[in-house]
Amino acid sequence: MIRIEDNVIALETEHTGYYMYQRGALMENLHYGRKIHVDAEAMREKMDTGYGTDVVYDKEENPLSLLHLCLELSPQGKGDFRQGALELSNGNGSMVNDFRFLSAEKQEGSMPPKGMPGAYGGEETLLLHFENTYGVQATLYYTVYPDCDVITRRMEICNQSKEQIVIHRCMSYQLDLPRTGYELTTFTGAWARERHETKVSLETGTHAFGSRTGVSSHYCNPFFMVTEKSATQQSGNVYGFNLSYSGSHCGQVECGPYSKTRIQAGIQADGFAWTLQPEESFSTPEAVLTFSHEGKNGMSIHMHRFVQEHIVRGVWKKKERPVLLNNWEATYFDFKESKLLKLAKEARKLGIELFVLDDGWFGERNDDTRGLGDYMVNTKKLPDGLSGLAKKIHAMGLDFGLWMEPEMVNPDSELYRAHPDWAVLSPGIAPSLGRNQLVLDLCRTEVQDYMIQQVNRTLASADLQYVKWDMNRPLTDCFSPALCEQGRFAHAWTLGLYRVLNEIVEANPKVLFEGCAAGGNRFDLGMLSFMPQIWTSDDTDAYERMKIQTGTSYGYPQSVMGCHVSAVPNHQTTRTTPIETRFDVAAFGLLGYELDLTQVSSAERKVIAAQIAFYKTYRKLFQYGTFYRMQSPFEQQEQCAWAVVSEDKKQALVLEAMGQLQPNSETEPFRMMGLDPKQKYRITSREQMIDIRCVGSLINQVLPVKVDSAGILVHVAADHYMLPCEKEEYTAYGDLLMEAGLQQKQRFMGTGYNEHTRMMPDYSARIYVLETVD
Repeated sequence: MIRIEDNVIALETEHTGYYMYQRGALMENLHYGRKIHVDAEAMREKMDTGYGTDVVYDKEENPLSLLHLCLELSPQGKGDFRQGALELSNGNGSMVNDFRFLSAEKQEGSMPPKGMPGAYGGEETLLLHFENTYGVQATLYYTVYPDCDVITRRMEICNQSKEQIVIHRCMSYQLDLPRTGYELTTFTGAWARERHETKVSLETGTHAFGSRTGVSSHYCNPFFMVTEKSATQQSGNVYGFNLSYSGSHCGQVECGPYSKTRIQAGIQADGFAWTLQPEESFSTPEAVLTFSHEGKNGMSIHMHRFVQEHIVRGVWKKKERPVLLNNWEATYFDFKESKLLKLAKEARKLGIELFVLDDGWFGERNDDTRGLGDYMVNTKKLPDGLSGLAKKIHAMGLDFGLWMEPEMVNPDSELYRAHPDWAVLSPGIAPSLGRNQLVLDLCRTEVQDYMIQQVNRTLASADLQYVKWDMNRPLTDCFSPALCEQGRFAHAWTLGLYRVLNEIVEANPKVLFEGCAAGGNRFDLGMLSFMPQIWTSDDTDAYERMKIQTGTSYGYPQSVMGCHVSAVPNHQTTRTTPIETRFDVAAFGLLGYELDLTQVSSAERKVIAAQIAFYKTYRKLFQYGTFYRMQSPFEQQEQCAWAVVSEDKKQALVLEAMGQLQPNSETEPFRMMGLDPKQKYRITSREQMIDIRCVGSLINQVLPVKVDSAGILVHVAADHYMLPCEKEEYTAYGDLLMEAGLQQKQRFMGTGYNEHTRMMPDYSARIYVLETVD
């Protein structure tokens, strides 16, 4: 709901309120947080005699100084010495911009920016109009999504002056909070360790973060939080922020000299310049803001609902996703059709539903040094082409999917030899390669057109149900002859990408697209507006995935996270984790397998078949249940616990996972979250198995004869038999499980073993099923 009453504007969702006050030519922020009864006189900043060294902006209203106000848009060069959201040069070169409030209006529904992805299904949109002395207009957009306690924001600049202007900095929003003492949490990392939780205590000064890579990046995701220092997963005030944008971005939090905190984010300002001629306009990407007084989980629930209801769209919105097998780590580039069909046959036996052919199916693509860009089928590998392979896969009862990397080109390719000018290159400078490839120039319309035609032609050539869209390097050597000013490059390239994605997705509405960029290098709301899921990370190691998926869950629901079970030792870390742990962690997302199923033991086949059957039984709950972080591996070292709870709270699935075991230690009562305190639940452990070799020579303590624990006999036995884990079953009310916690059976501590002992070596996990009982 949006109300404009006298000089007060109120934007309210189910639980939150955003309140502003027109203070002459300024718009003052009164409060953003829990919904309240607003009173401007009680809440506006008081300045009766001023403060030392203040610059007086308006002497008509006492000694009004900008530096002490919480502002929606700051005049530039007029005494607000904090970083503003907007910086531009006017036609005469002046960078002084006294943007003064003109009017407010509201319109029905959402108003996303043109040419960029945005949310849909909003209730109302507020427009605040400002103008500077020369006639340049700035409009702030606020759209309210009451069902998930979200407000989106963006800014639009329209040059109504008589001369050209140059925009140097244009953030999507500026939010001023009337206090300090917060903690900033960003989600940082690199390839194979994306979105780790990074906390900074905010003191006086500025903390800046973001990406300069041309993509949203694994170095720093666009999502971040600002929290009270005392906030926990379940309590305390938490603000969440994100961008519907896939390019270079920046965010910053500034604690000023007078107990105010300024938060802003948007397009990366470094190197940015955008000239507007008279009558031209420019829009920022859309930003997403939310607040919860119920801790970090409360904030995440808002963000998850928003993504599921207002970002993801098309036929796959809220639709259950198939269990897939991807051939990449089974074969890499070395495959022929016969090998693929053997993998698919084994996959079908185990209950897998979708077979995905990864890199290496086209051109001379036998390694990563050549062929990228030449999407003509390699008939030496696939003699009947994609169409022939698809028919054979479908005949087995499987859907068929394909990997592509349309935005890139190898210098050793027919495409590059025909169009070397289509690659991103700076004149006279030898280009820097990433994974032996260059980036195609999406600032050029003819390159966009070629890419659209090439992808649509490939998708039409075979009966495909799924596409994995990859992008394996950042942007460097940024220059495009299509641009009149190179300060536009990063944003113009991203706009070109959005046009390509929009046309391809619209032309193929039934295809399930999964975004990928060297794993999680472009995991953002912009991509999710076109592709309903994203490959979370190239790292499939279960222990590292506990961290990656925990970090990702703060801003994104598990229903968009691609999660695979792979072979051990893991190909990214060489770590060995139990096959049940690999499933337990991957199940809290969109399940897939990525290993050579023709090489797994008969015992592992039985385990995998049971895993897939279990996942299918609870697939809707795994993918769309309300997600709770009960223990974070960033807060409780070596411990991780998640839960997904049905909307009616009658079912829940709970993960308990660990890193390295602490010897001879008790476990605390296992406290759960999100349950109905008045409901009684039956709690049962999922039937899991453990490799008999994990106990080593201790096996001789239970066998009637002595064996060599490293010998051939034990290895042969392990190929056919796995040891059942302990069984646990309880009934208890939700209040007990959430407040007191469940006392589980004792873990193995080296003092003895029986059928009740929880054998949990390093990197073990368990899943518990909770269902209400009468």
